Parts: sequence; structure tokens; C-alpha cells
Amino acid sequence: MTLTQELMQKIGTAVELGQNGERQAAREQLEVLWRDAGENAFARCTVAHYLADVQETTENELEWDLRALQAADELTDDQVDGLKVEALSPSLHLNLADDYRRLSRAAEAQQHLDLARGRLGVLADDAYGDLIRGAVDRVEVALEAGSVEPLPTNPSSRG
Repeated sequence: MTLTQELMQKIGTAVELGQNGERQAAREQLEVLWRDAGENAFARCTVAHYLADVQETTENELEWDLRALQAADELTDDQVDGLKVEALSPSLHLNLADDYRRLSRAAEAQQHLDLARGRLGVLADDAYGDLIRGAVDRVEVALEAGSVEPLPTNPSSRG
């Protein structure tokens, strides 16, 4: 099963709400989409990934990022609309590294940062790849500095 155009539009609408500061409305819409995703692991992964960004606490963000990774672990390449499953991994592990860093769980943050960095080679040399590579570097610098503050580039700190 792949994500339908309609589902992607609904996710996009909810994400836009969150980016415009309407985090509660975004969260409510994404929670409905989470329930509707059923057994579709790609839908669950995508919705959980964006749901993490509109949580009020880092603990809740971590919970949704873990759900996104768990759903990604169930995926095969034929389920992700022409993408390679492995291309999801750097971003998912990066999010977990940043969550753990902000929760002062440095060892777990480092573990996921290492996993993210080790998988950067699967990303294309494009704007998305550059975005993820840059974010890995920023999280690494923050972790090394012992910072637990949200980074201004983190989607969950906007809005």
C-alpha cells in the first residue's frame, strides 16, 4: 500500500497549520490521520513523523519519533511511492538524536546521531540531502556542547 494523493494533501494541510502556529489544530488533524492510517506502515511513519513536530513536550515528541521509526522498520521499498526505505533512516535517527539530546540523554542521542551519520550516504546530493546533513552537523555540535535547548531549525520549535 502506498500513500494516496488525498492523504498526502491532508498531511500537507495539517503540517501547514503547524508551521503557521496552529499547533493544536495540526495535532488534532494528524491524530485523525494516524487513526485512519491503519496497517499502512508508510502512512503511519509519515503521520508520526509530522505529529512529533507539533507536540508540546520533548517527551511526547520522542514518543511520536519512536513510532515513526517503528513504522519505518515495517516498510519495504514497494510501499514508499518510489523511494528507498533506507532514505528515511537518516532523518528518523536524526530526530531521535535531537530528542534524546534535549532530554539530557546524551548516550542515546549519540547512538542515534551515529546511526543518522552512518546512513547519510543513501541521500541524494540535493536540497533535502543537504538539509539533513546540515542538521546532523548542528545536532552534533549542540550535543558536544552539552546543550539541551531546541535548535532554531528544528520544526518542533517553530510555530
